[in-house]
Formats: sequence, C-alpha cells, structure tokens
Amino acid sequence: MIDFLVIGGGIAGTSAAARLSELGKVILLEAEDHLAYHASGRSAALFEESYGKPATIALNKASRAYHVHADVLSPRGLLLIGTKENATAFAHDQKHMTLDPITLAEARKLIPVLDTKIVDRAAYHTDAWDIDTDRLIQSFVRTTRQNGGQIVTGAKVTGITRSGNDWNILCGLDAYSAHNIINAAGAWVDHIAKMAGITPLGFTPMRRSMARIPAPNQLDVSAWPMLFGPGETWYAKPDAGALLVSPADEDPTDPHDAYANNLTLAEGLDRYSKHVTAPVERLLSSWAGLRTFAPDRNLVLGPDPDTPSFIWCAGQGGYGMQSSPGASQLLADIVAGRSSAIDKVHIDALSPARFRNGGR
Repeated sequence: MIDFLVIGGGIAGTSAAARLSELGKVILLEAEDHLAYHASGRSAALFEESYGKPATIALNKASRAYHVHADVLSPRGLLLIGTKENATAFAHDQKHMTLDPITLAEARKLIPVLDTKIVDRAAYHTDAWDIDTDRLIQSFVRTTRQNGGQIVTGAKVTGITRSGNDWNILCGLDAYSAHNIINAAGAWVDHIAKMAGITPLGFTPMRRSMARIPAPNQLDVSAWPMLFGPGETWYAKPDAGALLVSPADEDPTDPHDAYANNLTLAEGLDRYSKHVTAPVERLLSSWAGLRTFAPDRNLVLGPDPDTPSFIWCAGQGGYGMQSSPGASQLLADIVAGRSSAIDKVHIDALSPARFRNGGR
C-alpha cells in the first residue's frame, strides 16, 4: 500500500514527493512523458524574496537556505523603471519589493539601452537570483528516489475512487492504492478534485506569454538585471545570450497545453520597446505557460478539511519555483503534525480550510 500518491510532476509535485518520502512510501504520477512539461518548464524562474503576498513571502524566506544548499541560484539583480505616468505604481512596487532608488546614470550602466528621455526613475537591488529550474527539480527527484519513492511518467490519471479509508487510482490499465492523495496537478487540480469526488476550490489557470528576442544591439546581456515595468505590466530577462520579454499577461483559460497569443506578445513587446533605444526587429521564439491561482491568489497547502486524506498542493501561480522548498516542507510538517518555521497566521492563509464552511 502506498502512503502518499502524488498527482503532478511539476515543481509542486516533485518537491512534495521529496518531503513526504521521508514520512512513508511515495509514488508520483505525471501525465506527460517527462517532468515539468507545463508551467514549471516555462518559468522565468527568479528568486525574489519579497515577491508575492505575505504568506508567499514567508514561504520564499523559508526556501532560501534550501536553494543555497542545492546550489541552484546565480546572481541576477532586479531593476524597476518608471515614468511620470506610472509614478504611483512605481512607488508601490519599490516599497513592496524593498528596492533602493538609483540614478538614471546608474540604471544606464546596468542596461545601456534604457531610453532616459522616457524613463525618469529607477530602483534596484542585487538580492534577486536566477533559479536553475532543472537542477532544483532534479534535487527533489533525487531525494524521492533515495528514500525509495517512485516516479512514473506518461501516467495520466483516468479514475479515482474510494475504498474504505483508502484511494484507488487508475492510469489506463495500471491501478494504484494509496492512503493519501496529494493533488499537485497544476492547472488541472480542480479536475482531479472532481474526479475524486472532492469539492473544487475554484482555481483559475491564467496564460503567461513569453517572447525570446535577440540581444539588443548585439550587446552582451548576460550580466543585465531582470527589468520590470511598474505594476508588472511587462518584464524582460536575459536568457542564454538573448532576452526574454513578457507582457505579464494573465488571461483566464481552461487547462491545456498553452501557446502564446501573437497579439498579446505584440502588446508586451511594444510596452518594452517604449522604454529602450533599441527596436525589436524579430522574434527568436515564443511560448506560454499557465499560472494557476486560487481565488485569493495564495497557495493552497494541506489536507482538505472534509476529506483529510486528500491533500492539496496547489495554486502556486508564478511563485512555485522560488517558494517550493518552504511550501513542500510546510506541507510535510502539516501532514506529520510537526511544528513549522511558518507562523500560524500564514499557515491559516494557505490552508484549504479557508474555502470550506466559512473558513473554519
């Protein structure tokens, strides 16, 4: 009998499987032929401790030591730029992300193509880091396997039923029995809940598009910081000698293998272009991923209060990579009945119970 059957092989599922493998027998099922195929494999992957809601920030802080130990971080930095037209949004973001004001000359040294005829304010800090997403996921996979856990790809769940206090899970012709299900299915978490006879929580998958463009003016962009527009209306980030540009879109959609919308990409590239002196002349590639949010945009971590053997690990939104060590550790602590490094206020903000019977 399996103690914990994890559904979903993105960063949520792989991190949960690793932590829970210390508590019992784990099997992880991933519908695709390899792990991290959907949102986790299409992430901009920045560790910025102050990015997110208060409960997410608490998870980010609890994740730093793991990221450092796993050696998945490399220096990036974060530069916020603004204009007179978006001064209010700029001030909000600067305060929220605890960025230091810098001069336009300093900003131009960081990103030489900034158009200081348009950009009239900037804020920056060094404490923002690229995440090696593959290395991070493989660190969790390694832990799971070292503890005797199994990872099965190409295993789409087709049926879930109850047998007494246990679960029966079908994947085509294969069947599994488990004491607990961990629902880490990303954009499909409510679908898995319905299949198991659990009331969905109302998650919304939202498309986030990305364009990869040549380095502006053939410059070496490797040391450039991540560049944000106020209110997260667009951002740009170096990537293997090129530049990623996103319109930071959040278009609600159904769960599917997402692809970029050309009009949305054009809008995002236009927002970026208005702040730089180098025109965008062509695309190298484009793609999209689904960032899935609960109604209050906090993660959902822990047993369903109506069916405690159905455990949610969901709603990572755009914070899954950076928060995964802290989130998965909290999940394991809750399941094991242990104390946590996360305080009760934030644990309550992350609990599935907030959506059941008035948040009991």
